[in-house]
Amino acid sequence: MSSVEVKGLNNMDSVQMMWNAPSRYQDAHLEVDFDSGIATLDSRRLALTRKECDLLVLLVQNAGAIVSREELLMRVWGYGKEIRTRTLHVHIRRLRKHLSPYGMRYIETIFGIGYRFQPIRPTERFRLPCRSQSSP
Repeated sequence: MSSVEVKGLNNMDSVQMMWNAPSRYQDAHLEVDFDSGIATLDSRRLALTRKECDLLVLLVQNAGAIVSREELLMRVWGYGKEIRTRTLHVHIRRLRKHLSPYGMRYIETIFGIGYRFQPIRPTERFRLPCRSQSSP
C-alpha cells in the first residue's frame, strides 16, 4: 500500500505562506488574483460565488499538494471535523464546471482524502524531422 502525503496547514504554515506567496497564479489557461478574488479562464472572467472563489484560491495556493477534505471544510466554511456534509463535493463539482473544459485536469480527487490542484503546464511541441524523399 502506498502512502499519500496529506498537507495539513497550521497557523505557522499560513503565516509563512502569506509572507512568501505570490499575489496571483497564472498558467496557459487560468489566472487567479488572490487579492481581488478575480479568476479568468482563457481570458474570460469566471462568475464565481464567494465560497467557490475561496475554495479555488486555497487549492491553487497549495498547487500540487493534497488538501484534505477536513482542511477545506474548516478553512472555507469554518466547519469542524465532526461535520458530514456534501457541501464540498457540490462546490467542487460547480468549480470544475466553471473551469470547463479543463476542470477535471485542474482539480484531482484523491479518493477518501481530499483534492489536489494540478497546474496545466504548457505542452512542448516537437517537430518531427522531415523525411527526405529520394527519387528512384
